[in-house]
Amino acid sequence: QVQLVESGGGSVQAGGSLRLSCAASFNMYGSYCMGWFRRAPGKEREEVATIDSDGSTSYADSVKGRFTISKDNAKSTLYLQMNNLKREDTAMYYCAARLGVRCPSLMNYWGKGTLLTISS
Repeated sequence: QVQLVESGGGSVQAGGSLRLSCAASFNMYGSYCMGWFRRAPGKEREEVATIDSDGSTSYADSVKGRFTISKDNAKSTLYLQMNNLKREDTAMYYCAARLGVRCPSLMNYWGKGTLLTISS
């Protein structure tokens, strides 16, 4: 059973930075697609960024140049570095994964989420 546990959310002022972490229960030296998704109040869930097991990344246009997705295979941890945060980044952020595939892919494992609130 794959488990994903997010951490690092909180309340940050606009313009600030924060890093989210996602601890994975599987061996990250294998093949997989992982990503960060978010759901803002009153909106549908959207993909923020994905990373392939070989390190290939993709980003939503709304976060390009501000967010960076990365991973540490040895620690089985996925990260999302967020800089120049805006109020519209306020959302619940979810870590997700699908094993044995390359990105892009529909995710089938999800964490419970970590809340990020941006204040002006």
